[in-house]
Amino acid sequence: MIEAEGGMHRDARRVRSVAAWAAAGAISAMVGVMLGAFGAHALRASLEPRLVQSFETAARYQMIHALALIAVAWLADRVAHDARGAVNVAGWCFAAGTVLFSGSLYAMVLTGLRPLGAITPLGGLAFIAGWAAFAWAAWRSRT
Repeated sequence: MIEAEGGMHRDARRVRSVAAWAAAGAISAMVGVMLGAFGAHALRASLEPRLVQSFETAARYQMIHALALIAVAWLADRVAHDARGAVNVAGWCFAAGTVLFSGSLYAMVLTGLRPLGAITPLGGLAFIAGWAAFAWAAWRSRT
């Protein structure tokens, strides 16, 4: 009975994890659409083209990694228990990458503080680590 209860507890954690990553991805996508529209309509007339391009890059990477968070939810629902840690690492890396990469570009464009651009590569590294963890979890779940 104890093992069965532990299995139920693990299943409940898995369901919460899947729901959390799916919600995080959906919210990030929603915010990405809003910021992308803001950049396309409100900023285009008032900023120089290279800054608008930076803002669009931030929105594009946010959208890509919002979908990646939804993929994390999908994979978290399918992997064996021993690969779930890697799935969660992927999700946290994608979330951190979005804040660091896209967030620093948004902030740099909106404030004019160019030193914020030094943070952007850290977000890129987080994205790369997230994709590596995602690949590892997917590979581990093949059996």
